[in-house]
Amino acid sequence: MSHLGGTELKRLHRQWRRVTAHRVALVLDGVQGPYNVGAIVRTAAAYRVDRLWVVGDGPSPDSEKAGKTAMGTERYLEWTRLAQPAEVCPAVSAAGYALIGIELTDDAQPLHEIDLRRDVCLAVGHEDRGVRAELLAGCEAVGYLPQLGRVGSLNVAAAAAIALYEARRQSWLAAD
Repeated sequence: MSHLGGTELKRLHRQWRRVTAHRVALVLDGVQGPYNVGAIVRTAAAYRVDRLWVVGDGPSPDSEKAGKTAMGTERYLEWTRLAQPAEVCPAVSAAGYALIGIELTDDAQPLHEIDLRRDVCLAVGHEDRGVRAELLAGCEAVGYLPQLGRVGSLNVAAAAAIALYEARRQSWLAAD
């Protein structure tokens, strides 16, 4: 067993792109930590997020501190800042995505039980307050990430990474 070189890695990524049929987008609703934004941007670039909307006054993906964690991957993303959560649903809908909130709510379903085998936009929220109610009201579905430990929630960057993986995983299963 040996590590993949540059050429082998490119071939591997090309193979996965061929079996990926659906678009994925992401909304960052009030995410404040620049390192969280940077980590989300890096993950979004790795999972080929087609569009990113940044809502509110949090750090932009190309800010110095976010860029430190993103390690230059922000150049692979198309992103737009929206001032208010009320702007999200029309923008996401006009771009052809189904909006799926990632949040712990009383009517949320486990994310793996929501059909993500289509063009979806996942919305993650502020580190403490989560996705705003105004934005959740416009979501087609709200999913949560089942957890087994004594900790009640995940870091927003970790939650975004898991949600992005689940969206891609479902798309890959549909391609089989």
